[in-house]
Amino acid sequence: MKKLFILAITLCSSLFTAVAADKTELVDYVNPLVGSQSKISLSTGNTYPAIALPWGMNFWMPQTGKMGDGWAYTYDADKIRGFKQTHQPSPWINDYGQFAIMPITGKVVFDQDKRASWFSHKAEVAKPNYYRVYLADHDVVTEIAPTERAAMFRFTFPETDKSYVIVDAFDRGSYIKIIPEENKIIGYTTRNSGGVPKNFRNYFVVVFDKPFTYKATVGDSEIRKGETEAQENHTGAIIGFSTHKGEIVHARVASSFISPEQAELNLKELGDRSFDQIVDAGRQVWNETLGRIAVEDNDVDKLRTFYSCLYRSLLFPRSFYELDANGKVVHYSPYNGEVLPGYMFTDTGFWDTFRCLFPFLNLMYPSMNTKMQEGLVNAYKESGFLPEWASPGHRGCMVGNNSASIVADAYLKGLRGYDIETLWEAVVHGANNVHPKISSTGRLGYKYYNELGYVPYDVKINESAARTLEYAYDDWAIYKLGQALGKPESEIAIFAKHAMNYKNLFDKETKLMRGRNADGTFQSPFNPLKWGDAFTEGNSWHYTWSVFHDPQGLIDLMGGKTGFNAMMDSVFNVPPLFDDSYYGGVIHEIREMQIMNMGNYAHGNQPIQHMIYMYNYSGEPWKAQYWAREVMDKLYFATPDGYCGDEDNGQTSAWYVFSALGFYPVCPGSDQYILGSPLFKGVTLNLENGKKVVIKAGNNSQANRYISAMKVNGKNYTKNYLTHGDMLRGMTVNYTMSPVPNQNRGTQDSDAPYSFSKELGK
Repeated sequence: MKKLFILAITLCSSLFTAVAADKTELVDYVNPLVGSQSKISLSTGNTYPAIALPWGMNFWMPQTGKMGDGWAYTYDADKIRGFKQTHQPSPWINDYGQFAIMPITGKVVFDQDKRASWFSHKAEVAKPNYYRVYLADHDVVTEIAPTERAAMFRFTFPETDKSYVIVDAFDRGSYIKIIPEENKIIGYTTRNSGGVPKNFRNYFVVVFDKPFTYKATVGDSEIRKGETEAQENHTGAIIGFSTHKGEIVHARVASSFISPEQAELNLKELGDRSFDQIVDAGRQVWNETLGRIAVEDNDVDKLRTFYSCLYRSLLFPRSFYELDANGKVVHYSPYNGEVLPGYMFTDTGFWDTFRCLFPFLNLMYPSMNTKMQEGLVNAYKESGFLPEWASPGHRGCMVGNNSASIVADAYLKGLRGYDIETLWEAVVHGANNVHPKISSTGRLGYKYYNELGYVPYDVKINESAARTLEYAYDDWAIYKLGQALGKPESEIAIFAKHAMNYKNLFDKETKLMRGRNADGTFQSPFNPLKWGDAFTEGNSWHYTWSVFHDPQGLIDLMGGKTGFNAMMDSVFNVPPLFDDSYYGGVIHEIREMQIMNMGNYAHGNQPIQHMIYMYNYSGEPWKAQYWAREVMDKLYFATPDGYCGDEDNGQTSAWYVFSALGFYPVCPGSDQYILGSPLFKGVTLNLENGKKVVIKAGNNSQANRYISAMKVNGKNYTKNYLTHGDMLRGMTVNYTMSPVPNQNRGTQDSDAPYSFSKELGK
């Protein structure tokens, strides 16, 4: 008995040592399945597990949905149809350049339903740099390790003489060829959802480390044994071999939008590394990239939520460039179909991401956004317009001219080394033109806007009030950029004037923004709870706060701080009532607002996400602290249903990342970050310039959400914002948190953040 006791202690000691040695790294906190338990009627993120490197050209994912379904992976699904190379930014935008790989055993089949296998999340491992799942119907374990433009698969087969791997090039025009002597499959897919030139192709190459004993091509559902080439609407290839139990077969995969030869070059990203080495390399990249923000806290759930959101903030816009044989950066242009030098990025909607995703890059990853700005220069040169929603070229989606914000914020935050003069030309052009084919690119209704000061409600331009409000902010961004570039006042004064156009939609009767007719009358009847119509995926209660650049001007319109705060409070106090008649039914964004128990506050969609922070402009900053915590604590989790609406290319995630740090960029283009409530006991921002921003809130807790006192670099600090410039010089911020609000701190006019009307003295 004593010997058994000693043995038990020894075993426990060994186990403890093993666990202690297995130190949790940042990538281990990330759950790529967050947000994947979604459907058309209700989004908890509308995400899929992106197995990829930061901003990688190609992502990989397990495919549970049918070919062409935007909901390509849903957590509630039971079967996997394949493992897809994807470039999908959103299920609503859908995918392009996709193809799939699927191991099977037994009968030779190709049909996506017949080859599909049951799987369990209990036998699934999803990390940014690694994916593993057991395909029960085939008794095969599939693992994936990605690089930026390539990936390695590792299949573990059972003992059988009927082991196969399918390469599905998808429909709408594809080509495939088996090269048995090289254990290789090559081909291309043209599958897309729009936004591509006529010559668009994604060329792929798949190389196995085991000779084929079976080969067949597939053409429009017909399996052709022994044939090695097919070019039809829907093609595929099936190769096979005998395997012993536990035999591992590797597949090395890469693709290119440029050429088959470039796909072969991209395959060299894998080098001669083993599968495990590629996994480890990806792990290192993610740890380094996530490590720009080091969090000190003992709440594992919050760490998981934070780093899962940070992961989502580092995926889009994706790289759309490649390195040629000489190592030079080149790209296939999604705008004119040519292969050209220089960077290109895509798969982001600026309507979403101008708000805080791009400001986040400017703070924490400026060298990456410098490349993205170079990509915007190329997009303008190749198409005559900056994109507003790119996937991969111009797409007709959303409203606004928010490329102006993307360009202005980067330059005003100090990014340099790219052709800013061309971008200046681009933003001025975009403000006074509309794309001839894609009406959401440029400014639809710009002539009305320039002449009347708003886009009229009654001229058959939908969502006119939303356009007007965003154009006004975009004009401010252009004006500030022009000032920074030293442009003459005679050239830029018009943008300063138009920045005040938001006032033309303010209805004194309701104290809300309201559509306005060409003759100057307001739209009638008017229901501020009506979604859509004059607004975009929201109602007047949501869009009224879209005066990012001039909150003081909006405060003045509402009769002062008291009236403004009462209207702000009403957003949360009004029940989640809505009018869905514009859409003819309840869209998912409405449903997500309705069920969150926050009144008419609709955090699941972007227009209102900054609104909480506007209490800092009106002398009640403690309310911003309260509501920021409410949203973080109740609407974000590191679970498959972890979001409260569409994640949208990093925007909704970046909101959490910023808010957890304790501040948020209400007005991109200004240098101010508006205070909320820090979530953690300690955070260190490791800036690219080598400086650090150290944030301490030692007595922080769920109850202690209010800022009682604050010191910056050891000195008492009462302002309701921090500045970008001060952060770049390095900063230490110390918070004293409290369970009760300090209603004396941050209440003076001098504590309020920037407003354009104050700058103008109005």
